[in-house]
Amino acid sequence: MAPVPYDQRDGFIWLNGKLVPWADAKVHVLTHAMHYASAVFEGMRAYGGEIFKLTEHNQRLHKSAKILDFEIPYSVAELDKAAREALRANKLTEAYVRPIAWRGSEQMGVAAQHTKINVAIAVWNWGSYFDPAAREKGLRLAIGEYRRPDPRTAPVESKAAGLYMICTIEKHRAERAGYADALMLDWRGQVAEATGANVFFVQDGVLHTPLPDCFLDGITRRTVIAFAKQRGLKVIERAIMPEEMAAFSECFVTGTAAEVTPVAEIGPYRFAVGDITRKLMDDYAALIRPANAVAAAG
Repeated sequence: MAPVPYDQRDGFIWLNGKLVPWADAKVHVLTHAMHYASAVFEGMRAYGGEIFKLTEHNQRLHKSAKILDFEIPYSVAELDKAAREALRANKLTEAYVRPIAWRGSEQMGVAAQHTKINVAIAVWNWGSYFDPAAREKGLRLAIGEYRRPDPRTAPVESKAAGLYMICTIEKHRAERAGYADALMLDWRGQVAEATGANVFFVQDGVLHTPLPDCFLDGITRRTVIAFAKQRGLKVIERAIMPEEMAAFSECFVTGTAAEVTPVAEIGPYRFAVGDITRKLMDDYAALIRPANAVAAAG
């Protein structure tokens, strides 16, 4: 059975200050964002009716917009409230939450100073981003051909729509070849990230992860680093060359959609789904579902 297209689903979307029926949340074909990628967005997950790291995500949305030279007309607190309203309106407790802000159709051309800034928040039921079996056996990743750009050539600290164009190309290329995703290098040839998730490696009980100087320092990434350190694990953020992957024993990716998912293969390199990866997966699960963790402990 084919999935229902996103523009034909039931429910409500918060759009420019009010909830509207899902089918009525529309934009014109001459919207600036469609032609020039002048849009920023966030991805969040709700667990048990609570949106994880809600305020932190909306703070980043504001930061992303400022980097693209526009201002979101709603405060972080107003966006927090709106996201909760959208979650309740759609009668969901387990959900993906997508805020997006974009330049409208009032002006066409590269310049966009006179466009209206629109904001929408959609909520839907979205299960595991990857095949659930990957939590046990690990993902297979190809190595992408496109590279994350030099920070002097793109607004890399913004979660901007345009930065994901090469991610879509690489994910399609990887899936056609039988992989789940692609690992992207940066313009220097260093390991960067997957198409929508940060990457970590394990070597001799130490975590190694690329320094996020040309890609997003993910909120889930920072969360995992924090509780890894609480476990007493050493975490090294540094430049990692692809050939170093031969010496790493474990690998996993992190992100709002991906959560914490082990990796078994990246191109010619192989990894075990080991104890450290499993412990961090368990720690993350306990963090997002503390009630379940308490019940399990009891």
